[in-house]
Amino acid sequence: MFSKKRNLKEIDPEQHEMLEKAQKRIQQKKRLYYHFVIFLIGSVFMIVLNKVLKYGEEYNWFLWAILTWAFLFIIHFFNVFITPSFLGKEWEREQREKLVQKQKTRIEEIKREVERTHPLPEDPTKTLE
Repeated sequence: MFSKKRNLKEIDPEQHEMLEKAQKRIQQKKRLYYHFVIFLIGSVFMIVLNKVLKYGEEYNWFLWAILTWAFLFIIHFFNVFITPSFLGKEWEREQREKLVQKQKTRIEEIKREVERTHPLPEDPTKTLE
């Protein structure tokens, strides 16, 4: 009556790849959002440490720390949202195909050059005699 077996449908490889890409993309965005929240909390903490608790009050060191951290956050943002659009897997595949084609073309050129400069004898038995 109540079967413990589930009716599992097989996922085709293309769907599986799409799911993996989506999961990876979600993880990237999630890490970026965590980075942003920690950046905000850390920035507030450094400002409070410098201004309220008067740690290193004679110099506003927190500005340099926050600017450095903001720069790192911007790099992270570019890596998540901008770079994959033009330097992603598709770009890598196209570059790989271009390089393979260049190699094949170069090999053919070298073969033609070798055949032109050092032609093989037409009948191999004549060279042995």
